[in-house]
Amino acid sequence: MSKVAIKLAVNGEMHEIFAEPRKLLSDVLREDLRLTGTHVGCEHGVCGSCTVQVDGAPSRACLIFAIQMQGREITTVEGLTPDEGLSPLQQALHEEHGLQCGFCTPGIITTFDAYLRENPDPSDDEIRKVLSGNLCRCTGYDSIVRAVKRAARMIREGAAE
Repeated sequence: MSKVAIKLAVNGEMHEIFAEPRKLLSDVLREDLRLTGTHVGCEHGVCGSCTVQVDGAPSRACLIFAIQMQGREITTVEGLTPDEGLSPLQQALHEEHGLQCGFCTPGIITTFDAYLRENPDPSDDEIRKVLSGNLCRCTGYDSIVRAVKRAARMIREGAAE
């Protein structure tokens, strides 16, 4: 199959790559744009490790062809990281020991960054429901739930200032 020009808006920057139309967004991000924070785990959309935001909504990059993303805004975990320091969600994951090996962490960050914009004061049950789309083999999830609660509080308090 021949390569075609694909124009992608990723983390606020335009990129033009040449790739086969069947190339997955996760592969383009990692291989062509060198944005390796997007992890590839199951390659079936189940584990959540490849989650990025498309137009602000969490999406599985392993299930999307890159060519489908022309005209859309893609945000990876790299795009959610401030130039200096950590985002409230990243800081809370660190403080609450909500990450261990870190493989699932980028997907969790992109998922909950979007979720906390929609629901700034989630209950534990709401967090667990959203978290059910991200598999973690290390933490047991309780520390992630605590981290999301802490991040929500940090964001709310920051917005009040």
